[in-house]
Amino acid sequence: MTQDFIPTRAAGLERLHAFLPDAGASYAQRRNFDRPDGVSQLSPWLRHRLVSEPEVLRAVLDVHGSDSAEKFIQEVVWRSYFKGWLELRPEIWDDYRTGVDAARNRLATESGLRKGWEQACAGATGIDCFDHWAGQLTDTGWLHNHARMWFASIWIFTLRLPWQLGADFFLRQLLDGDPASNTCSWRWVAGLHTRGKHYVARADNIRRFSGGQFDPKGELNEDPAPLDGPPLPEPRDLPPPQKVDPDLRSGLLLTEEDLTPDLPDMAFAASATLSGAAGRSPLKVAPHVLDFTDRALADTETRLDLDAERLDDAESLTRWAQRHELQQIVVPYVPTGPARDLLRATDLPIRFVHHAYNQAAWPHATAGFFKLKKRIPDLLDLV
Repeated sequence: MTQDFIPTRAAGLERLHAFLPDAGASYAQRRNFDRPDGVSQLSPWLRHRLVSEPEVLRAVLDVHGSDSAEKFIQEVVWRSYFKGWLELRPEIWDDYRTGVDAARNRLATESGLRKGWEQACAGATGIDCFDHWAGQLTDTGWLHNHARMWFASIWIFTLRLPWQLGADFFLRQLLDGDPASNTCSWRWVAGLHTRGKHYVARADNIRRFSGGQFDPKGELNEDPAPLDGPPLPEPRDLPPPQKVDPDLRSGLLLTEEDLTPDLPDMAFAASATLSGAAGRSPLKVAPHVLDFTDRALADTETRLDLDAERLDDAESLTRWAQRHELQQIVVPYVPTGPARDLLRATDLPIRFVHHAYNQAAWPHATAGFFKLKKRIPDLLDLV
């Protein structure tokens, strides 16, 4: 695993404070250039909430104020938007998983498709910029956001590969691979998130924002039609907070979804950790992803002074709860994704503890980003 991303809260806070001087005008000017020093690179820590969104926003506001740091603040809130959007439409995640399975079945019978997919994953397409980003992704577990958009567009519209396989490739490799941000971003590029509006990678844009490193003129499909798909489901209501009874024999369960949790003041008879990282894909998840997640969980155990049992799946979770005769299991809220799928496979008395920031942001992710964007002043009041 790259040494640039150390999976501890201390390392995340160090990265945040190193970036703070550049979170204002400098970020707004440099953020679209495919250079790591123009962006925060906080996403691996934010994705696991080793460092939380409110902490980041508060630190940026203290240094720059909301006007100067407007672009960076919006970027943080985009993550919250995608999290909320998928949480209000969890069937989109199930549809994506079904789509991955269907595309994998095609790989078994369509040799041309399989060859194209293998070349794309290996960075052997002959499109220099795309191949470079594929190698960077598998080597480091990270890509600049602009490069992710270009990569996804080329995957879908130039290489004509199923978008679900591209999203799966990212989810297997990205340290910050997030079910919501990843799925929604690929759908957005394809034209499925905002229906009929897709993102097209263009050679002149890549040349400009790669600083002239790449110029794929004549190599890209720059006039594709957006993908088509079924109508979007109507958003559901966000599940309400669940009552935690401090008098019941309780266990504490942590997942990789929130590793700086706001826990109730109560005693726990047992504690455990459960990772959904291996369940990101039906294919093999990259070792650097599994290692980052495991070490992030271990860091949290140490910080919270827990003697936590490491659980592997729904069956081990059930056995743990039975062995400790638990009447309720307190869990920092687990949004839609692989870890939530593990909990859905049990009938245990799970009690989710919601984060106030999520409750304030997610209900406004019912349509496009603009509705939540209007609420940014209210979110900043919370931090």
